[in-house]
Amino acid sequence: MNQNGLIETFVQRVIAATDYTAMDETYLINQVIGWLGETRYETPNDLTPWESVDTLTLLDALIAIADENQSLVRREMNADMLGAQLMALFVPRPSQVNQIFWDKYAVTARQATDYFFDLSCRSNYIKTREIKQNISFPATTKYGTLQVTINLSKPEKDPKKIAAALKTQTPSHNNYPVSQLAHENEGYWGRLDYPARANHRVVALTLGGEPWFFQYSPYAYFNEHAIIFSKTIRPMRVDAAHLAKLLEFVTLFPDYFIGSNADLPIVGGSILTHDHFQVGRYDLPMAQATIKTPIALPGSPLAEAGVLNWPMTVIRLADADQARLLQAATQVMTTWENYSDPSLAIRAYDESGVRHHTVTPIARFRDGRYELDLVLRDNNVSAAFPDGIFHPHPDVQHIKQENIGLIEVMGLAILPPRLKNELHEVADYLLGRVDHVAPKHQPWADRLRAQGTVTPDNVMAIIQHSVGQIFERVLEDAGVYKDDAAGEAGLARFVEAVAQTPDQKN
Repeated sequence: MNQNGLIETFVQRVIAATDYTAMDETYLINQVIGWLGETRYETPNDLTPWESVDTLTLLDALIAIADENQSLVRREMNADMLGAQLMALFVPRPSQVNQIFWDKYAVTARQATDYFFDLSCRSNYIKTREIKQNISFPATTKYGTLQVTINLSKPEKDPKKIAAALKTQTPSHNNYPVSQLAHENEGYWGRLDYPARANHRVVALTLGGEPWFFQYSPYAYFNEHAIIFSKTIRPMRVDAAHLAKLLEFVTLFPDYFIGSNADLPIVGGSILTHDHFQVGRYDLPMAQATIKTPIALPGSPLAEAGVLNWPMTVIRLADADQARLLQAATQVMTTWENYSDPSLAIRAYDESGVRHHTVTPIARFRDGRYELDLVLRDNNVSAAFPDGIFHPHPDVQHIKQENIGLIEVMGLAILPPRLKNELHEVADYLLGRVDHVAPKHQPWADRLRAQGTVTPDNVMAIIQHSVGQIFERVLEDAGVYKDDAAGEAGLARFVEAVAQTPDQKN
């Protein structure tokens, strides 16, 4: 192997993509061979075959050399940590990244985010190769086309463990970084039990008069999937100030939507201990949903207000006036936080006074006005549904048992990696190649087998269609008002209660 040619090619890629120049070549070579544990280097006469190889493949080859040299073992590093160190050569200092970002923002917001997104991809902070391994397909439902992704990058998370973490894990400065969303991750080398972030950069911005940071997600679920997180580490709290920050962000970046997970276990996301939002330049399926039932809010007249045609209960509010929109949204949230309907197992507080109602909020700016979608959430449990009354019920947890967070709420299923093999096992069962599947899938597989002829050509289409229908059911389970007579009547009662709630002045 032309090892010197590999190193030289990698260094030339760094110079071509950054403000390093030819004068920096020796310095860069020494940085690379130091990480590889090499003690000798000779300038190569030929870069074949490395010149035609993509940069991430060059990176793989360099890591393999370091592993062979025992450099990883000696440094107590893994491949991810070394890869981040090498790719950090492609990334300017944080101050430079911020200067370039805001200089470009002064021209257009799009130029700024294009720069930052491209940098995050080129530096391999955004794991483009891993993302390509995900299995994605559409799902046609009565609510429109939903999207399904089998995520092959991260393990499935247990909702009970998330709730336990919220109770027991308080940020402590004895741990560093104190959160995987903390600003202190920028440039952090990582550990064997903690992600490497040497090639990570964030952009500082202000929301609500406070310092926040913008970063892209390393394992993106949609185009330009990013995280906006507070410098102050505090638990999530969805309130009027929270919504005001959403509207402020889409004013700054009108090409992006922004939303947050709910702030309660079961219905919240996987990180409830650090205030943050998720954003992206992408229309998730819920953005295309239309209003099924218009509503009127006395005292808060809006350009548009109504309940969406969606498997979960979503109230969409739209207006060009931020203050008027925020007033109406606060009116809805305040009503919901204190609203109960025992006939539908909807309870705002339990006997000990613990709150059970919140919303999953999403904001956009389109067609010259602001939009706020407020998804009503209830995290009560019962003897029949100990995982959550408005959580995926047991008969669909063989496909999805995790919390229904912001992304799923908006119509994109993030399914666990175990399903890649499990769905193929179901396919083998439907084709008669095996006589059983995992017990959790057996009833479902039997129903699919009974539905009609299955062939090698149509088996995966049949399975994927059924998975899509199950995801539709998952969202319906999470919806507080069902699409039936009782649900419609209950929703009408809630809307009437909103109309009677005193205006919430800001």
